[in-house]
Amino acid sequence: MISAQGYARAVRPVLDRLLDTQAEAIGRAADLIAASLRAGGVLQAFGAGHSEAFAAELVARAGGLVPTNRIGLHDLVLHGDAPRDVLTDPKLERDPAVAHQLYPLARPHPADVFLIASQSGINGSVVELATLVTGHGHPLIAVTSVAHTARVAPRHPSGRRLAELADVVLDNGAPYGDALLPLEGGGAVCAVSSVTSALLAQLVTAEVVRRFHQAGEVPPIYLSANVPGGDAHNLALESRYAGRLRRTA
Repeated sequence: MISAQGYARAVRPVLDRLLDTQAEAIGRAADLIAASLRAGGVLQAFGAGHSEAFAAELVARAGGLVPTNRIGLHDLVLHGDAPRDVLTDPKLERDPAVAHQLYPLARPHPADVFLIASQSGINGSVVELATLVTGHGHPLIAVTSVAHTARVAPRHPSGRRLAELADVVLDNGAPYGDALLPLEGGGAVCAVSSVTSALLAQLVTAEVVRRFHQAGEVPPIYLSANVPGGDAHNLALESRYAGRLRRTA
């Protein structure tokens, strides 16, 4: 039955499977991120379409890691020289050339680690950015649906998928097509990747912080800007990464 309760019943086993199957990959992702941050690096997070939500969950939020930078297609206009109407192109994320503009706009340092999220893992900008990232020697964490990406043909000229380029793959557990509840006559409703991706982001963050604590180090964590002292605390930490963290409205 399609209802709030029906969705809740359907999503719980997806979350349980994620917790059961992704612990090792989460640990390896946390190892890469913690090593990068200790070396003065920044976590660079990219997602196109609704996968932008994963980057947003990691970057510049209360209780999250300070040395994080969000890369998005809007950077082409906000920080590059592309005309604003380029963002109206619904197929923009399929264009591999976009990655060659996004990578330099992020101004990555050699120690930076990248996380790229994509439900399908097949679009040109996603795969090309992954290719650039690994070609420059950055560790790469991919967040994708293993079930979905295995069933669709790559759109990148190389014929490769995001998962094939990554050092660590986090499976978001979403089904092919993302939506959980089948409709009569075909199709489905109520996507799950945003829910599972938010969970993955917080699980990875927790494991990164645990690694700092195990080493006797203080992790660089944001306070809410809406509590007393939050702004001062956050600005002091952000100042360590001057010019490397974009914080736009």
